[in-house]
Amino acid sequence: MTVEKLSFLQDLEKVIRDRLANPSQESYTSSLVAMGPKRVAQKVGEEGVELALAAVSESRDEILDEAADLLYHILVLLSSQQLSLSDVVDVLETRHTG
Repeated sequence: MTVEKLSFLQDLEKVIRDRLANPSQESYTSSLVAMGPKRVAQKVGEEGVELALAAVSESRDEILDEAADLLYHILVLLSSQQLSLSDVVDVLETRHTG
């Protein structure tokens, strides 16, 4: 994976944070977060199940689509809880180094 690919996740995270700071009815992200943390969590769960089912079907395109949906919704959940992907990476690094 290239640095450019990873930097897109940072860019997406910034867009999500902007949608939370400046809500708009036209924004799916703003609308989802306005429904509350329970709905955001439900979306993460739904997308996780859809990804697992896509893996069983072994359709590469479906797996990629569902993985993208899950990752997006994880970023929304993290941002709505004032957390970031960097915070998750910190935990992973700590686990890896013991």
